[in-house]
Amino acid sequence: MNIVLSRDAQVKLMENTVSNAEKYFGQFCTVLASYTRKTAKLRDKADELVKQLMDFANTENPELRTALKNMAEELAKIQDYRHAQVERLETKVVTPMKMYGPLIKDKRAEIKKFNTVRNKEIKELQKLEKLRHRAPSDRHMISQAESNVQKASVDAARTTQQLEEAIDTFQQQKIKDVQKIFSDFLTVEMIFHARALEVYTNAFHSLQDCDLDKDMEDFRSKIHINTGTQDARPIHATNPSSNATWSTTNLSLPGTFQSQTHIEEEDSDEETEEDEEPTRLHYSRVRK
Repeated sequence: MNIVLSRDAQVKLMENTVSNAEKYFGQFCTVLASYTRKTAKLRDKADELVKQLMDFANTENPELRTALKNMAEELAKIQDYRHAQVERLETKVVTPMKMYGPLIKDKRAEIKKFNTVRNKEIKELQKLEKLRHRAPSDRHMISQAESNVQKASVDAARTTQQLEEAIDTFQQQKIKDVQKIFSDFLTVEMIFHARALEVYTNAFHSLQDCDLDKDMEDFRSKIHINTGTQDARPIHATNPSSNATWSTTNLSLPGTFQSQTHIEEEDSDEETEEDEEPTRLHYSRVRK
């Protein structure tokens, strides 16, 4: 019975190893899949920004127009890098995490198989103990019960060894995969941010080098109106019936014009978690 209890403690540790992997790898998979989806959405929103910048640039004077277009082109490059980032995250991070679902299922099946064999061993031991108390003189029945216990113990020992080897292999693979998956995650992020920083710097300098004074001179030359030096004189009209006069200097236009700007922001940060399978990514790439 002490051997069985010792074996139970051993298996309990192996069960905890599989349970912890199931819990945390499931959480990692969900979070990293969401992280990848949100990165893809950020890429798409940035593409929209690039298009709007191009459209706006076409309405401006040469200096600002050139600066904005250059900046927009640099931002478009960053979205190409971000697109590659999304694909690498899915391939190198999310997909390997998803593979642990079936793997953990297999380990649970092996533990269940061991539990069946272990329960059989416990039952045979209990039968032997009862027989020894009820019929201590029946050597034939006791001998048969002892034989059954021996056979069950051998099966349990063999199954325990197989389970121990399987869980040992699982643990070794798990810790190596954790190291590799998160190393790949950090590498993907570092590559993107290193390239993006260089492009952001170029975009910043392109915008700062814009000669706004030159654009203002061009703008003012277009809107300047030459009114001349001749005095403006009032125009009079005569009403034949009353000999009264009206002057345009006494007339005023009723009402005033007011402009209002409405800015609508679309809140895309709040995401409804509609995915039944959190690791399945939904996005499309349409380059501008």
